[in-house]
Parts: sequence; C-alpha cells; structure tokens
Amino acid sequence: MRPFALLLGATLALTATAPALSDVLIASDTGGMIGDYVARYERVRASGDRVVIDGTCLSACTLVVGLIPRGRLCATRNAVLGFHAAWVPGPYGDRVTSPVATRTLWGFYPAGVRRWITRHGGLTPDMLMLRGRELSAIVPPCDGPAVRAAAVGGRAYAGRGRAARRAARAIPTPAAAGVAMAR
Repeated sequence: MRPFALLLGATLALTATAPALSDVLIASDTGGMIGDYVARYERVRASGDRVVIDGTCLSACTLVVGLIPRGRLCATRNAVLGFHAAWVPGPYGDRVTSPVATRTLWGFYPAGVRRWITRHGGLTPDMLMLRGRELSAIVPPCDGPAVRAAAVGGRAYAGRGRAARRAARAIPTPAAAGVAMAR
C-alpha cells in the first residue's frame, strides 16, 4: 500500500506543476519570415493557448512578445530572446537591411521591449540577446519546473516546422508584401 501512496503522491505533484495541455512551447526557434510569424501567433492568440518560451527565440520569433497577451506568455530560466534589424535577400544572396520591415517589427514590440532594445543600441544587423533577470522583467517567468512537458502534451513550435511553411496573412502596412517576406 505504501508504494502505491508514494506513486500517487508523485503523480499528483507532477500534474500540479505541469503546464496545461494547451501550452505552446518555443524551445529552439531561429526565426524566419515576419509574415509567417504574425500569422502563426495570431492563430495562437485566437486559440487562447499559453505560450512557454523555454529556449532560444530569435529574430521573427520574438514577435511573440507583442502578439501574445502578457498573461498568456511566460519564459523559463532557459529562455533567450534575440533581436536584430529585419533584412531581405539582396541581388547577390547577401542580406540587405529593410527599414520598412524593421519599423514593422518595432511596431509589434511592447514598450518594455522597445526600451530594452533602445538601451542596447537599437535594432541593427547584430543580434541583441535578452535573457535572465532582464527578460523576467519583461516576460513573466513560468510557474513550475515541468514546462518541458508541454512538448509532449502541447504543441511545440520549435523551429521551422510545417506550421512555419504555411502561407502568411498580409500585414497591414503600405509595403505589406516586402515586410511579409523580410526576415
């Protein structure tokens, strides 16, 4: 009887700290086209799911902080956000900074993120990494240590999977096509 009670107690403890099955986990996302991420996060926002950042979230992935309500977004100790200016492919395969797409990114970020980026030199081609205490001042920390369980029970958007390849909805700006294709 005692082993059963211990097993039951352990199961209940894990269940109490595990995220809901509707959590969306960001574990290792290097970004991509802005339009794809706007469409993805609009779908997640409409679903009511909570987003757990538990790893790297770089480039267009960082739009999550502006498109998901603060009360449904959290970051673990492992979370790192990486910000840079948007770019488009140049005629010779090089990266050309896109001022229009960079302004669009900027417009999605909440005031706290904008202040942090400004204090660290602004959006440039170089990656700015937000983590630790500075991140927890902007994105609420997740409650409970078992957030990795979300990858099992929830949906994981970890990189450029099938969801990232879906067609993006238009972004309401004068240069929507160029911004949607920017990275």
